[in-house]
This record gives sequence, C-alpha cells and structure tokens, in this order.
Amino acid sequence: MAETQAGEDREVVGGDLVSETLAYLARAIVEHVDQVSVEQGESDRGLVYRLRVHPDDMGRVIGRNGRVARAIRQVARVAAARVDTTAVIEIGD
Repeated sequence: MAETQAGEDREVVGGDLVSETLAYLARAIVEHVDQVSVEQGESDRGLVYRLRVHPDDMGRVIGRNGRVARAIRQVARVAAARVDTTAVIEIGD
C-alpha cells in the first residue's frame, strides 16, 4: 500500500502505520509534544505498541473514565486491520 504525504510517495508497512497513527493522535492531545514516543515489540499476544507520554499528559491521554484511551486504541486497531495485522496498545508514561 503506497500513501502520498506532502507530495511524496512512500510505502507504509504494518508496524509503521500503527506507530504513526498512535503518535499522531497523541501529539494532537498532549502539551509536551516532543516527549511522545511509540515503541513496538512482540509478545505472545502479537504485536504490542507502547505509547509513552510525559507524566503531566497522562490524564489527557487516558481521559475521563478512560474514554480517550479507548478511542485511541480503537483507531489504532483499525490502522492495524488496514495492513492485515492485529495490535495490542499499551499506554504508559
């Protein structure tokens, strides 16, 4: 799957699309944009993505009753489905 972004063609592979989606969503929410990172790993559950943000931004990312976190996870799972994979999303500091 090739995507065009800012006038350039580039290939977005499975892990990259999910990582980029997570980072994009988190950066739109937090105040400390430069401290958003996404790490990818594997476990017995499949691909695991760990979203890390500044401790002051954890409340923004989790949201009231976890609503924002659930929405982020849902969008990331859709991004993973687009590249025929599954993803487990963990949110930490």
